[in-house]
Amino acid sequence: MAEEVSTLMKATVLMRQPGRVQEIVGALRKGGEDRLQVISDFDMTLSRFAYNGIRCPSSYNILDNSKIISEECRKELKALFHHYYPIEIDPHRTIKEKLPHMVEWWTKAHDLLCQQKIQKFQIAQVVRESNAMLRDGYKTFFNTLSQNNIPLFIFSAGIGDVLEEMIRQRKVFHPNIHIMSNYMEFDEDGFLNGFKGQLIHTYNKNSSVFENSNYFQQLQGKTNILLLGDSMGDLTMADGVPGVENILKIGFLNDKVGMRPGLFMAGSFIPVMGYTLCEVLEAQRSDTSHSLLGNKRYPVVRAVCTAQGMIWRSEHIIRAHTY
Repeated sequence: MAEEVSTLMKATVLMRQPGRVQEIVGALRKGGEDRLQVISDFDMTLSRFAYNGIRCPSSYNILDNSKIISEECRKELKALFHHYYPIEIDPHRTIKEKLPHMVEWWTKAHDLLCQQKIQKFQIAQVVRESNAMLRDGYKTFFNTLSQNNIPLFIFSAGIGDVLEEMIRQRKVFHPNIHIMSNYMEFDEDGFLNGFKGQLIHTYNKNSSVFENSNYFQQLQGKTNILLLGDSMGDLTMADGVPGVENILKIGFLNDKVGMRPGLFMAGSFIPVMGYTLCEVLEAQRSDTSHSLLGNKRYPVVRAVCTAQGMIWRSEHIIRAHTY
């Protein structure tokens, strides 16, 4: 039975296993940055979902909304979105049922983009001209990870060239960052003619994609993971990572908030209303001098907590939404 956590006084919080949550937080705090790695989604996780009530573009939308895409192509891409996005977020369909639809969506979108004669040099321009934004606190987040030599693995079903350019233009693309995404392939004249490697969509972000990479094998001793995402598909981003001892999964509820509370509880998601991530994590210990945020050996958590959203789990966790 879910039980109330009295230490979180500013919101209604129901947790199935509050003791287990404290164990995970304590283990991450004890391990410090020497044992930590971060795995994160990009679109609507590191980037913003909306600003002043207006939806911000994803890495795909940056191209969709740009001048380098024809009006006919834009209409076709929007039609694909309106058909497939409801399927992607449908709480009544299983991931297995969604898989073929996601492959269809990404494949059709890529085919349309390849017909647009997009040139490599245009990517920086369209990113600069877009209204895409990184989530509040991004400078502290990226810089803190870099300064403490904490690896950041960005696992995105978006367009790698676009999201990388977005990070570079904000001057936070540091050597500790490794990106796995859908990267464009250009011909000898600099025109887009395809996408490299295996297709990455919302629901195959797992070891099936990075199994041929030695990235995680190089991170011996990084046994604690902080995982950031915004969809059910992001839950599996750390699946297949060797030697994992502790994992805290933080997710941002961006869309269809009113439709999902029952599903969250049924799936062991724990609602926490009206909290920032800082407040939720701080509340894990009543003695803030020994809290996760107060520990100087763990500055990355302070950086993560600049964002507002949802804490959620893989096995246990907290789910928090800020209105």
